[in-house]
Amino acid sequence: MHLSTASRAVRGSAIRDLLSLTSRSEVISLAGGLPAADLLPRERIAAAAAAALTDPAAVQYGETAGLPSLRAVLTAHETALCGRPVTDVVVTSGSQQGLDLVARALLDPGDPVVVEEPAYVGALQVFQAAGAAMHPVPLDADGLQVDVLERRLRDGLRPRLVHTVPTFHNPRGVTLSAQRRVRLAALAERFGFLVVEDDPYGLLAFDGVPPVPVAAHSDRVVRLGSASKVLAPALRVGWLSGPPELLAAVERLKQCTDLCTSSLTQTITADLLGDPAWFDAHLRRVRDATAARAAAFTAAVAGHLPGASCSVPAGGMFCWLELPGVDTTALLPRALGHGVGFVPGSAFAVDTQQPHSLRCCVVSHPEPVVTEAVRRLARAAT
Repeated sequence: MHLSTASRAVRGSAIRDLLSLTSRSEVISLAGGLPAADLLPRERIAAAAAAALTDPAAVQYGETAGLPSLRAVLTAHETALCGRPVTDVVVTSGSQQGLDLVARALLDPGDPVVVEEPAYVGALQVFQAAGAAMHPVPLDADGLQVDVLERRLRDGLRPRLVHTVPTFHNPRGVTLSAQRRVRLAALAERFGFLVVEDDPYGLLAFDGVPPVPVAAHSDRVVRLGSASKVLAPALRVGWLSGPPELLAAVERLKQCTDLCTSSLTQTITADLLGDPAWFDAHLRRVRDATAARAAAFTAAVAGHLPGASCSVPAGGMFCWLELPGVDTTALLPRALGHGVGFVPGSAFAVDTQQPHSLRCCVVSHPEPVVTEAVRRLARAAT
């Protein structure tokens, strides 16, 4: 069978390929970016589903841009986060669909796109499918190195968009500093590109205070949000906000893709996000638990892998480890043999291979299991 150039350009996701291996009962998986199953609000979702099913509209086709009730909740949510009016959103089937639709709306083959190094795998796949020319910019402890980006812009780089996961980065776990957020927004205004602010983790700040979004500083920002990490992945509800002409183009393209996101899961999501007392209490519970799990992970790394360097997250789901002198791709089969899984840094590489790095999702398991996972990793690495 002849496959299209676009489909052949997309490399597989090492994370998805690992799931069949790490799903074995004897393996503690730190590989997939999975929210903790014990923290998903199943009873509250069940109650919202039962209420939704009393309305025939909840099992019918809906508007392509999303149910008005959910869009009203989301525009209020985004307005509060950004501190400036957000007048509309388009609801998508997860934020990954939103990213794909944005790329399809904005990019022609060969268009330059700035990505972070290391990069979110899902973004790499989307931009590969679009035929974009990717230009990686490195990260440090304060996120995207905006000064490096600025030098490249002054040297003539003219990207159509800059993709960033600025808050509790996947995979690096770092957060773009407030100063750099302002500078990035100013560069977008000066050089005419769009920033795609991919923000599925912002509400998972351990101290309960999400960083001010990049979109607070410029209209040239497309924000992607998701219910997957704060409610449940199976709802498949995401959203995007941005310039009106882009939202209109995204809506047209979405009609080609799935006609509309599930009316049932949108109704459930509107119920949960539209109940501030419940949602705030739920977020506090998730933040407290995930902060404890992240702390257990970093303490275990210090105790059992003293030669490693480890990011210390202030929120989100991930820690990034550097194991000097260890090929983490070669380490993975040994680690699986010891009953622990992770994602090698090479899975997130654009130009720099990241041979001694690995990403761990540190929130999927309770603290004793997280600690045991690090012990197993240490045994595999020796």
